[in-house]
Amino acid sequence: MTETTPTAEQFWEDFYRERDQIWTGNANATLVREAADLTPGTALDLGCGEGGDAIWLATRGWQVTAVDVSATAMQRGAQHATDAGVSIEWQRHDLMETFPEGTFDLVSAQFLHSPVERPDERARILRRAAEAVAPGGSLIVGGHAGWPTWAADNPPHAVHFPTIDEVIEQLDLAPGGWQVETADFVTTPSTSPDGVAGERSDSVVRVRRLA
Repeated sequence: MTETTPTAEQFWEDFYRERDQIWTGNANATLVREAADLTPGTALDLGCGEGGDAIWLATRGWQVTAVDVSATAMQRGAQHATDAGVSIEWQRHDLMETFPEGTFDLVSAQFLHSPVERPDERARILRRAAEAVAPGGSLIVGGHAGWPTWAADNPPHAVHFPTIDEVIEQLDLAPGGWQVETADFVTTPSTSPDGVAGERSDSVVRVRRLA
């Protein structure tokens, strides 16, 4: 009998239900690095998970719309936001099917990697993310540049990590309408589940739509 591939919603619901908390609750370093000095306005957090990035933005004065395909993740995020005393709009979307309406001063897409990614999924979502950036606004895309050093010799599964050039190509930015402000790598400490210390490199791209 052929095993069917789970839908994105099924996969991420099962993923978040495995444990009461998956992530640390801290904002991603790639977002903090690029957004810390931006003037707060409206923000869209794509793939918000348990809300760490959205809450960080909200505490800094951003009006945040947070999106994920997993209702379980967003329920946790909403509780964390209440505990932090901030207000966030939570929307459930399978971003291949539906997308939040409107434009935003900041669109954040951090680590949109998925084991059940469909053909051209990431590129399509990133193009839609760029379309959602208001004039003068920014899009920040953070992603893994490869496996951590402790997993590089024996990766758990085959996956393609997009290069910075591939990310920029996927955004399909209109010539003359955008400025690439960051195209860089961030290296941070990383520890394996068995306690092996190492490091991981992530790519970060920040582009600004010209007014």
